[in-house]
Amino acid sequence: MVQIPSMRLDELLAELQVRLEAVLNTRDRVHALLEAVVSIGSDLELETVLRRIVETATTLVDATYGAMGVIGEEQTLVQFVPVGLNEEEIARIEHWPRGLGVLGLLIKEPQILRLKNITDHPASYGFPPGHPEMGSFLGVPVRVRDEVFGNLYLAEKRGGGEFDEDDEAIVIALATAAGVAIENARLYSETRRRETWLQASSEIATSLLSGAEPQRVLNLIAQRAREMADADTAVVMLPAEGGLRAVSANGEEADRAAALRMDMDESLAGRAFTGGEPATDSDSGPVAGIGGGPVAAVPLGAGDTVRGVLVLFKQAGRLPFSGGELRTLHAFAGQAAIALELADRRKDAERLGLLEDRDRIAKDLHDVVIQRLFAVAMTLVSTVRLVERPEAATRLQHAIDELDETIRQIRSTIFALQASRAEEEPTLRARLVELVEEARAHLGFMPGLRMEGQLDSLVSGELAEHALAVVREALSNIARHAHATKAEVAAEVSGGRFTLVVSDNGVGVPAEGRRSGLRNLEERAERLGGRFGVHAPPGGGTRLEWSVPVNGTGGV
Repeated sequence: MVQIPSMRLDELLAELQVRLEAVLNTRDRVHALLEAVVSIGSDLELETVLRRIVETATTLVDATYGAMGVIGEEQTLVQFVPVGLNEEEIARIEHWPRGLGVLGLLIKEPQILRLKNITDHPASYGFPPGHPEMGSFLGVPVRVRDEVFGNLYLAEKRGGGEFDEDDEAIVIALATAAGVAIENARLYSETRRRETWLQASSEIATSLLSGAEPQRVLNLIAQRAREMADADTAVVMLPAEGGLRAVSANGEEADRAAALRMDMDESLAGRAFTGGEPATDSDSGPVAGIGGGPVAAVPLGAGDTVRGVLVLFKQAGRLPFSGGELRTLHAFAGQAAIALELADRRKDAERLGLLEDRDRIAKDLHDVVIQRLFAVAMTLVSTVRLVERPEAATRLQHAIDELDETIRQIRSTIFALQASRAEEEPTLRARLVELVEEARAHLGFMPGLRMEGQLDSLVSGELAEHALAVVREALSNIARHAHATKAEVAAEVSGGRFTLVVSDNGVGVPAEGRRSGLRNLEERAERLGGRFGVHAPPGGGTRLEWSVPVNGTGGV
């Protein structure tokens, strides 16, 4: 009889101990929850915040696996942030869940779902190939204000048990805090993106209007767009040959992206170009080996004034481009296109001013200089008859010939100045001048250049390319083999033929030796129905003559 009160006391003490442990456990979990809330709110990078939320949830409820499924505009999972799997386990999974089965049910009906075994649910769809088997399951929607951002999934409670009401309450509280943290990260990202947009737009406009090279500005557009969207690779593409080709690339895979080409009709970039609106794909897979995850294409300009497309790539598993990012990128690309347009207009104005100067110079040369030179030449011609000494007469005649040559050169220059006004592309004359000037660095002196006749109107297209190749080869041979101190290039159209003569005062062509370059020049002439010859002038050196027939359309 004495033992009964003692047994009752032991039971009460045991029950009290259980209750105290429960209280302490609850207190510890509350403290852990508070620490978790502070932790997930301490970072403002969205992708870091999402991973920290999942890691915290798995720790609080003692789950083996956890994941955050981000819901896209089409009510499917566009990103899956897993925790609890090592790299080997991840590699074995064929693909992440796509929002079917139980996960799809949570998307359609965003309510808390707690299951003893996920495979027993009627909506269960099974796991993707390679995915580890899981039993107990707890799913909680994560809301950002009134929007369901995604779902927090927890599976396989350690010890083989199932998730209880306390686990559910803790995850609900964490999900509420997660919504606030995600919203803060979004606001921070939006603010930073707008700051970058304003800085980049100002930088690009300043660079263009201050006369920076277009390629440098395109590189700057790609770099700033990639930074703004937190993309891995950015490419600027412009129309070319019925499609789009990369003209600038920036980021992790810039080398591969620099060679990128896309079809105008079937590609994402082509749709953005023709439609004038941004286009995106949340999981396109690698494009020509680039990226593997989300892709966005943003037109440079709008409507009929689209100049090109800005294409951005992210690696697989990263968050898709948000609506806010696309709007900011579109605004940035529009401003960049306006800046490019203004730069083109400025260059057009400069070119117009240059052409007007050329017209004025040509008029002055024709009306003043040529007339005076012609008058001097006529005076000298009349003076020759009055000179009795043959030596003096010869010298006067030489001076008259020089004046005639000078007048021809000036007339040729006038024709070039006037003809270049209607040319959009560099003329043959301009390209010959550029080629001769480039040869100066290799020769050590400036070669002479004489051009006569209707070069720009009768020598164009394939024939012009052949002519430039001939001059380039001839000057290269002089630089490598001739040891010359003087060289001259003469180009002339006369009597239905186009003739190139390249001469030098060097050592001449050796009797024996490699002649592959000269053979190439000869084959070019024969292909066009012309002729080619190499001569040794009496005074030494070499004279190359390359002559082909021309018609009235710039061809052979």
